[in-house]
Amino acid sequence: MAKRKVFLFDDNEEILNLCVEILEDLHCEVQTSPTTTNLIAQLDQFKPNLIFMDNWLPELSGVEATQLIKAQAQFAHIPVVYFTANTNIEYLAQIAGADRYLAKPFDIEEFETIVLSLLDD
Repeated sequence: MAKRKVFLFDDNEEILNLCVEILEDLHCEVQTSPTTTNLIAQLDQFKPNLIFMDNWLPELSGVEATQLIKAQAQFAHIPVVYFTANTNIEYLAQIAGADRYLAKPFDIEEFETIVLSLLDD
């Protein structure tokens, strides 16, 4: 089986560290970035199978970044999980065009379930 690659965009180091640990336990290769600077170049270089996108990021917001990803033919098929502590997460995920959303603080089992369901499709 090909290695499952997950890209996390989040500027909270504690959350990134926790997510990396969980994803590595699920045998995923993980790339992280605290910013959406050069978003397309970052994705092109890593070629992820799944993307987690925070809302509050330097450069482009999570909504703008997700819209940009979904507008690119080579990335539009990659599931994006909108990943934020905002109370209106469902609305933000919808306008961003995200495939799923996960509210922070998150349940680790729910995080794992989302990852596995999206990577095993």
